[in-house]
Amino acid sequence: MSDMSASLSLAVTHLAPLAKEVDQNKVTPGVLGFIVFAVMALAVWGLMKSMSKHMQKVDFKEAPDPAAEQKAGQNAGRKTDSGASRS
Repeated sequence: MSDMSASLSLAVTHLAPLAKEVDQNKVTPGVLGFIVFAVMALAVWGLMKSMSKHMQKVDFKEAPDPAAEQKAGQNAGRKTDSGASRS
């Protein structure tokens, strides 16, 4: 553990003077930053187009549950049978 912290502190001491020499007003992301951002933007655009296509194919109408229909039919039959016997 001490070897790692010693090497880390050594690296920091060597890099600290370099950081002081960099002019804060001239630091920009550069061409590589732009390329990475552009690729990510194109990927998001492509994913959104794909999602839009897939969402248009989705049928939002829920299929009726056969078990629920059968149960509802039985309950309706019981109500009409009990109503007929009361008359």
